[in-house]
Amino acid sequence: MVDLAQYLPILLFLFVAVALSAAFVFLPMGVSRLTGTHSPDAEKLSEYECGFPAFEEPRSQFDVRFYLVAILFIIFDLEAAFLFPWAVSLDITGWAGWITMMVFLFELIVGFAYAWKVGALEWE
Repeated sequence: MVDLAQYLPILLFLFVAVALSAAFVFLPMGVSRLTGTHSPDAEKLSEYECGFPAFEEPRSQFDVRFYLVAILFIIFDLEAAFLFPWAVSLDITGWAGWITMMVFLFELIVGFAYAWKVGALEWE
């Protein structure tokens, strides 16, 4: 026979998690409605995630610069993500780890210089 009382802490934890989640989602929306800060205009409702309107002709051309900047951001963000574990484990990896990271950083600097030279970082 299973004692259902042992599941009470789990149910309590789930109830508290759902209540807090709902509070963090719905409370700010309700407060903004009550205080009058909810004022959408054309600028706030414009496309900011992908750079072009979502509902138009699917075969129309779009600006690729947004995706280039996003890819460059991901590349240099990953660089920063690799630097911390490398720095922490440098005493273990020794000179081989240091030389490998210097080659990696050199490749990233060359890529950054190329992107800068061809104007991939310029936004018109």
